[in-house]
Amino acid sequence: MKNLFYLSLAITMCVSCQKHNVLTEAEKAEGWELLFDGATLNGWRDYNDTGLTAPWTVEKGTLAALGKGDDGNGYIVTKNSYENFILTFDWKISKGGNGGVLYHVVERPQYKVPYLTGPEFQIIDNIGYRETKGQLEDWQTACVDYAMYTGDPEATQAHLKPAGEWNSSRIVFDNGHVEHWVNDFKVVELEAWTEDWFQRKNGGKWENAPEYGLARKGLISLQDHGDQSWYRNLKIKKLPRKTKEIDLFNGNDLTGWDIYGTEKWYVQDGLLICESGPDKQYGYLATREYYDEFELTADFKQDADGNSGIFFRSIIEEGVKISGWQVEVAPPNHDSGGIYESYGRGWLVQIPDEKENVLQMGKWNTMKIRVQGDHVTTWLNDTQMVDLQDEKIGNAQGRIALQIHSGGGIKVSWKNLKIKQL
Repeated sequence: MKNLFYLSLAITMCVSCQKHNVLTEAEKAEGWELLFDGATLNGWRDYNDTGLTAPWTVEKGTLAALGKGDDGNGYIVTKNSYENFILTFDWKISKGGNGGVLYHVVERPQYKVPYLTGPEFQIIDNIGYRETKGQLEDWQTACVDYAMYTGDPEATQAHLKPAGEWNSSRIVFDNGHVEHWVNDFKVVELEAWTEDWFQRKNGGKWENAPEYGLARKGLISLQDHGDQSWYRNLKIKKLPRKTKEIDLFNGNDLTGWDIYGTEKWYVQDGLLICESGPDKQYGYLATREYYDEFELTADFKQDADGNSGIFFRSIIEEGVKISGWQVEVAPPNHDSGGIYESYGRGWLVQIPDEKENVLQMGKWNTMKIRVQGDHVTTWLNDTQMVDLQDEKIGNAQGRIALQIHSGGGIKVSWKNLKIKQL
């Protein structure tokens, strides 16, 4: 009996002295990265800021939310962005508490809160919340893909520890394949950017958040939603990007594209046509997905006027307002192939005068655009027009969009829009 007592004591002591917030040698060899060192807030900062004022602290080896945040503030983010990854973490929540772990979070002045950009792994005490604060919808419950995919809430609840006790979770994002886990139970499994995914996005909570969930990479964010919560053992392992080639235009309809504005976009005889409407305003046809590292080729013919363009790493703001960079498609002697920023700096690079004759007005032209990191190169009819490196572009991501310029009288035909993701 004495031997059993000492064995039990040894096991208890071993569990109690388990080291947290460290990487094993095997984890280091596999490429895991520690996001919290257990002692400091190094590597974390406020969302959309460089400092750290959010209500978070280090408490007994945990990264702790003080419960002083709300819907509009209290978010901290990692210093680095992550694309494809496995993120593991332990968490516990106060009774009735609410929080969240977000990923692919994008920072821009237009976004006041990170959940308008990145998906959220919901952290919440389902039972206590219902007891103290009222009704909780399935899409709001613990470990779901918040306001998108719910899994089986009852089965998830059976695997959750009570408020105040530690849970172990995992988020997998592998080139659009997503999994949420808690205590070795798979809560949800989904494919991002499918028809089903876009239907959920466009028909629910994110209906008026056009850029929600589109980013292919971004920051990890933790949310203080006005309740105390605690985290430890935050570890992440990067997964490789898979390259592929895509036809952006199928020759039949506008599948995969979103129209912004009242100008005309239609398919005729296998061609994608953009044409000024009666309002004679700006109009955009934007991919519903983001493309960040790519080589794009597109054939275009300026049937009338020809003032258009190809935007890249761009986002749609309220109404018909685009924010990003444009490879110019314009009438003769107006810098086709040059790069224009739609906010802030205007022209970044205009083409040399001796290259203005490369454009063939009224005939088919081929534009090629290569964007990789902060490096952008454009070619028009196999002639290099621009070779640019720009830090601001390098830090951005977003959609590809075709433009109709304001003023009326414009008609441009497009075909063979193909993209190779790098």
